[in-house]
Amino acid sequence: MYKELVTDVFFDLDHTLWDFEKNSALTFKKILAENRIGVPLNDFLEVYVPANFAFWKLYREEKITKEELRYQRLKTVFDKLGHPVDDPVIHLLADEYIRHLSSQNHLFPNAMEILEYLKPKYNLHIITNGFQEIQDKKLQNSNIYAYFDQVINSEMAGVKKPNPGIFELALKRAGVTSQKSIMIGDSLEADIQGALNVGLHALHFNSDNSPDHDLCAMIHDLNEIKIYL
Repeated sequence: MYKELVTDVFFDLDHTLWDFEKNSALTFKKILAENRIGVPLNDFLEVYVPANFAFWKLYREEKITKEELRYQRLKTVFDKLGHPVDDPVIHLLADEYIRHLSSQNHLFPNAMEILEYLKPKYNLHIITNGFQEIQDKKLQNSNIYAYFDQVINSEMAGVKKPNPGIFELALKRAGVTSQKSIMIGDSLEADIQGALNVGLHALHFNSDNSPDHDLCAMIHDLNEIKIYL
């Protein structure tokens, strides 16, 4: 569908190529046990996953800082579970989570295969709202860094997806027009609507069973990218 139009493919990283939820769960399993936090992992994750999603939305909208994001998403969970944890321990867990998360390397099924398929045909890039040092480590530790020509993050851009500025910086760095570019990501707001607003084509990787929409084509497996590219 886009084979004759597109020269450059921009990927989101977390929840698109890098299996954030799986890697996050493994990290919490490690740090909760090591710090003797007496909360069952499944109970913790049941509250943490939606809380993290909500706080990341606030962070994208510039309503909270990076430090508030890292603290509040943990504080909220322990409060809701009725498991008091002192602030120094919360800050310690927040630091250890960031330190260990990027060492996990689980990708979504067929991520490596689709990168191998696309690399000879297109210029590949990353646009991520994550923090530069952490995202670079994720790419390196999961052995996919070399597939990408440009890795654009929100710290570098000074704004976060869906802000047009991060997409415009990515296009400039890649030396390509929006008409010849496609964004592939999981977030309808940050990736899809953000990309479409700047004139990129878009492909929604629905990794969390989001509702159907008519903004662009939707896939549920990364191998389905071959239908379009």
